[in-house]
Amino acid sequence: MNMNPMLLMQMKQKYETFQKEHPKMLPFFTAVGNQALKEGTIIDMKVTTPEGQTLESNIKLTANDIEIFQMMKEMKNQ
Repeated sequence: MNMNPMLLMQMKQKYETFQKEHPKMLPFFTAVGNQALKEGTIIDMKVTTPEGQTLESNIKLTANDIEIFQMMKEMKNQ
C-alpha cells in the first residue's frame, strides 16, 4: 500500500492540532486501551449537535471486537 507523503504530512499536522485543542482526549483513549478493552466492557457514546440534537448508542465488546482493537494497535506500532 503506497501512501502519499504530502497527505501523511497533512495528517500529522492535523493530528498535532487535534492534540493541542483536545489535550485530555488522547490520554483518555490510551487509558481505555490499556485498562478497559476487555470482553464484556460496555462503551457508551453520546453526541450532542450544536442544534441540541442528541444521538446515543452503546456496544458491549465481544472477543472479536477485542481482536480487531489488538490488530489496530499492532498496525499503529509498525
